[in-house]
Amino acid sequence: MEPLTALKTAHVLATVLLLGSALGLAVWTWRARRTGDAAAGGRLLARPQGFLWLSMGIGLVSLPFTGWWLVHLVGWPLGQTWVLGSSLLYTFGALAWFWLLARINHMRSAPDAGKPRFTLALALFSGICFIAIAGLMGAKPV
Repeated sequence: MEPLTALKTAHVLATVLLLGSALGLAVWTWRARRTGDAAAGGRLLARPQGFLWLSMGIGLVSLPFTGWWLVHLVGWPLGQTWVLGSSLLYTFGALAWFWLLARINHMRSAPDAGKPRFTLALALFSGICFIAIAGLMGAKPV
């Protein structure tokens, strides 16, 4: 396989892994809350969901490397607005994701602590950032 094609495939797989895992975790939590399970927040980091968190982390860590490598191989200048914008969105989205992970871990150990609405806002903000990045990558406005 050609290196550029392999790199594009790896980058798309990392994106799908990140967004798919986040969606799976959100649906899993939503369904548990909908059935009236008050302890659903405490089980978010249990073993089955731990795989989802791990796959999201792998996708999150690999995206900047594969993205930079793709830009380098294709020959796009790093100063393009869509590349800079997606880098900025990635930074904010990743920081929100790490903060979300810390909040959920804290909520697991102390279920009554924290504000669940802020945790939801962090999750939505991070998700919107990554979906916007995927849109920018797909449109590639030059």
